[in-house]
Amino acid sequence: MPPRLTEFEQLVHRIVGDDPQQPLVRRFGFQLATTVKSDETVESANPLVPPEYLIKPGDEVLLSLWGSVDADLRLVVDRGGRLGIPRVGAVPVAGLRYGDLAETIRRRAALVFKNFELSASLGRLRGVRVFVTGFVDRPGAVNLGSLSSASHALLKAGGPSAAGSFRNVQIRRAGRTVATLDFYKLFIDGDRSQDPLLEPDDVIHVGPVGPQAAIIGSVNQSAIFEMRPSEGLSALLRMAGGYNAVADRSRVAIERLDERANVRVSQIDLTQSTDVPISGGDIVRVFSAVSASLPVERQNKRVRVEGEVLHPGDFVLPPGSTIGDALRAAGGTTAAAYFYGAEFTRESVRSTQQTNYDRALRDLETDFARLTAGQRATSAEEAAGQAAVAQSTSRLVERLRVVRPTGRVVLQLAPDARALPDLVLEDGDRIYIPPRPTTVGVFGSVFNAGSYLYGEARTIDSYLRLAGGPTKGADAGSLFVIRANGTVVSERQGGGMFSRSDLADLPAQAGDTIYVPEEVNKTTFVQGAKDWTQILYQFGLGLAGLKQLGR
Repeated sequence: MPPRLTEFEQLVHRIVGDDPQQPLVRRFGFQLATTVKSDETVESANPLVPPEYLIKPGDEVLLSLWGSVDADLRLVVDRGGRLGIPRVGAVPVAGLRYGDLAETIRRRAALVFKNFELSASLGRLRGVRVFVTGFVDRPGAVNLGSLSSASHALLKAGGPSAAGSFRNVQIRRAGRTVATLDFYKLFIDGDRSQDPLLEPDDVIHVGPVGPQAAIIGSVNQSAIFEMRPSEGLSALLRMAGGYNAVADRSRVAIERLDERANVRVSQIDLTQSTDVPISGGDIVRVFSAVSASLPVERQNKRVRVEGEVLHPGDFVLPPGSTIGDALRAAGGTTAAAYFYGAEFTRESVRSTQQTNYDRALRDLETDFARLTAGQRATSAEEAAGQAAVAQSTSRLVERLRVVRPTGRVVLQLAPDARALPDLVLEDGDRIYIPPRPTTVGVFGSVFNAGSYLYGEARTIDSYLRLAGGPTKGADAGSLFVIRANGTVVSERQGGGMFSRSDLADLPAQAGDTIYVPEEVNKTTFVQGAKDWTQILYQFGLGLAGLKQLGR
């Protein structure tokens, strides 16, 4: 179980807030107390014995001789530091380097035997008992293997407590301090040179934690670090792994504990130097260079031009470029270009459309739920009918949910337009100029939905007749026409802007889509759902939205 948050960690957590991009900031090295179990033993490991290891009483020596004499012996160094070898006698080995053990025994055995070889290795090593004191999780005596170091003892004791230091760990032997360890060198640099082997009855004393400072934001490891008096911002950045790939390296913000009553936060310019002093309780925030939007006027524009142009593709244009500049970069338009049907889509518009569409969809679901909750059935037939309506409503909502806005901007061009408006571009814009269409589409509740050849003298009513006219279940009063430029003309538009005869007599344009909705039961609220066909086009959803709804 992770240790509880310290008071400083709680302060940092409040400043970070609920930012999902910023994980919980803890003290560096706090995992040491959570990853080591109390029953874990260092002796279970079988490390390689280094040549510098000093033989001590209690060590086991495995000795093999062959040649003029054959023997496999398992001997233990006695309390006097001697190794008793049959026929050879007692050989003093205490204090010898392990690398010199075999040669020392060979010289003594050569006084008794001739023409032989031997090998000497260490078996079971002696144990050492040390004491871990100070600010640790589980202070007291710890039994370790003779190859154990101060880090092993600290691990066995659960690591420094929340008030313990990782940078002020002393090894005391016979009443004097023989080493002072900084475990940050091990954790950050992988340097164990200051982690010597322990002797029996050594004391590992963990001092109180020193001044702490936090670093958050665009660094490789946000954490709280223990600081030395001589260390400043550059050392704090190094301990945090340095800047990450998107960091703004020109400035940082520092919230100092002793300035909370006045300025609270200061911004430090790093263009000259990073040698900024850091005090206990400071919180350093490294900014991201990409989290804030840049001014649109200063950005190059990456746009895509497709359709009837000489060189379609992606282009990067300077700030202030317009649609005309993009078309010129694409080599201009071909003779078949149909400017009236041009599709201009923009990512910022798509994002706004999606937000508004989601809000409208939530309102629709709320209205459906309120209507269903207020209905009462007096017979089985009514209950079945209401259940059928609720089911169809749910299907409609699910279909609406999968439809996505396209971000199309209606350019409101005349049918005979020969150019596009010189609109200033944004990054991610897309321009598609289709060839001049030769058909008019008629879909919905008609007898023969499909596309019909365009004729200049034909009206909307002419194409409805070609499709067989509205079916018996059609709602002719809600008929609407989607023009190739993205505008919508409907029977209901403008509170009676068009009468039935006006819309029927309206001249058709190449690329028009005529849609006749199906009649919906007017005794239920679901009848308003047919208005969503027009809402779809207001959000630039296109024919794909109607096809999705028609499944």
